[in-house]
Amino acid sequence: MEYTRFEKARIIGARALQIALGAPILIHVPEELYDPLDIALYEYEKGVIPITVKRAK
Repeated sequence: MEYTRFEKARIIGARALQIALGAPILIHVPEELYDPLDIALYEYEKGVIPITVKRAK
């Protein structure tokens, strides 16, 4: 599914907040990534974030 820039921002922001509050990281990330936003972006690029978008019809 292709996401709009707004959906992408919402998904990454929500995941970064989860990580900042102590949620487990879903994949192995490189040592240089320690910021929750960078980790969320990395997870998004790898396609492992378990957040979906439900669009109204």
